[in-house]
Amino acid sequence: MVKKLRYFEWLVLYHLLLVAVVASKNHGNPASDLVDIINTNRTAQKLSKLNDSPGLGCMALQYVESCKENCTSNNTVDCKPSEDDFTEIFAPNCGVELPTFGTISGHIVGCQSKYQEPSLAFSHVLVKDKKSLSLVKNKSHTEVGVGMVGAHKGPFLWCVLFSSGQTNTTFVLENHGIGIKQKLGCYSGSSIPCNEGQKKSAVSVYILFLGFLFIFHLLQL
Repeated sequence: MVKKLRYFEWLVLYHLLLVAVVASKNHGNPASDLVDIINTNRTAQKLSKLNDSPGLGCMALQYVESCKENCTSNNTVDCKPSEDDFTEIFAPNCGVELPTFGTISGHIVGCQSKYQEPSLAFSHVLVKDKKSLSLVKNKSHTEVGVGMVGAHKGPFLWCVLFSSGQTNTTFVLENHGIGIKQKLGCYSGSSIPCNEGQKKSAVSVYILFLGFLFIFHLLQL
């Protein structure tokens, strides 16, 4: 009976740890997921993959943060930051080294009253017509960055910035972005997860904690 009980406990422990490992593999960053989707669509058309630029991604997040009060009833963003905003506000806030500020070759912005998974955000929020699709498939692009921000009750805003600059030498972040204080949303190329990802990480930690409790209990038998 004791052997059966211990076998059951080890089985429960195994499943707890398995769930924790699976949850930990989810980086919790839908902005990076959207970059993957953009590149998948490009390679399907035999176009080159775009470099995921954290500097562009951070500025894309700055873009939607500045426009988060301007999502209209028909899910369009009624907000157009000036070119000066990019060099005088967005880039400094992100710690982009100004000598590396390159050419932004295009952008797509969209919003939705509720959160959409990256695949749905791509097709339903950002790439809804031929104009935006042609921008995704533009051959002159070399880099891409995505930012996403949302409130507790919405709306959620997405921004995609494209660049035609030289890969890895434009929009370089000081100290690899370590000094960025990201309070809301997320951006592609960053190791910092969104709020959703942070919740998943917390669940993973809780599951691992339960697992260690099981191990401690078994060692006492």
